[in-house]
Amino acid sequence: MDLLFVADPLESFKPSKDSTFAMMREAARRGHRLMACEPSDLHWRRGGPVVGRVRGIELTGREDEAWFRATGDARERPLADADAVLMRKDPPFDSEYFYATHLLQQAERDGARVFNRPQAVRDHPEKLAILEFPDFIAPTLVTRDAADVKAFHAEHREIILKPLDGMGGMGIFRVGDDGLNLGSIVETLNRHGATTIMVQKFLPEIAQGDKRILVIGGEPVPWALARIPQGSEIRGNLAAGGKGVARALSARDREIAGALGPVLAGRGLLLVGLDVIGDCLTEINVTSPTCFREIMDQTGFDVAARFLDALGAALA
Repeated sequence: MDLLFVADPLESFKPSKDSTFAMMREAARRGHRLMACEPSDLHWRRGGPVVGRVRGIELTGREDEAWFRATGDARERPLADADAVLMRKDPPFDSEYFYATHLLQQAERDGARVFNRPQAVRDHPEKLAILEFPDFIAPTLVTRDAADVKAFHAEHREIILKPLDGMGGMGIFRVGDDGLNLGSIVETLNRHGATTIMVQKFLPEIAQGDKRILVIGGEPVPWALARIPQGSEIRGNLAAGGKGVARALSARDREIAGALGPVLAGRGLLLVGLDVIGDCLTEINVTSPTCFREIMDQTGFDVAARFLDALGAALA
């Protein structure tokens, strides 16, 4: 198969940690041909298909900056010519990411097979997607109103506040029982009522890790990566210095994944990352879920092989 990865610049990859690299390595092992472009390489003109400035690549077997080589110059190619288009651009989900999903959806009209499906990515903003599944989440408030936040704090006493467009733990605040700096934090996050934020009851189980559960083709990988905060941090995100430890799924993890997995897969989300703290779902990641390498390296479970199997089944 010809697989086209729409991703960040290949030169920025860290192969020893990169899930997209793990996908590419397994695809190459199976004899598939690899191509890559960036979202900025996509374009459309009336009367024609969505095309990208695409380059073929080969893997060198190394895991440093020389991990790939181009097999020729970049050339314009209709996305529909590839057997599968894999959208692996990392967040943030900004306006350019949004526009890219529309170009990818137009490519679907041309006949391209895109994973995850662009409309499904737009329909599942990673923080707000949990609202559909209230039985699995902690007490949560979504609001612009400072008075709402103060009332929520009065009820739950210890809370977490976060922006809806954050990534990697960016902009997350914890406010304790004393309410110290609550007003200032709200003003910072909601920009004096101009921006909607999320507020959740603090879950002390974060000390045992923020678990990333990968769901592929509706089925959970049997190992989660618990991202454990270090030192005085409250954030377990690897980007914020958290330590990743692979753990077998708990019964509650399987319950959450079993309830959400088939629903999300049915909407065109081949790969999803569920974030769970304790027994509570906190986020549904659909843009470019990661943690393949950490789980593979620590457990020997081949997440990339599971993903390529599911991709093949979806294309059949």
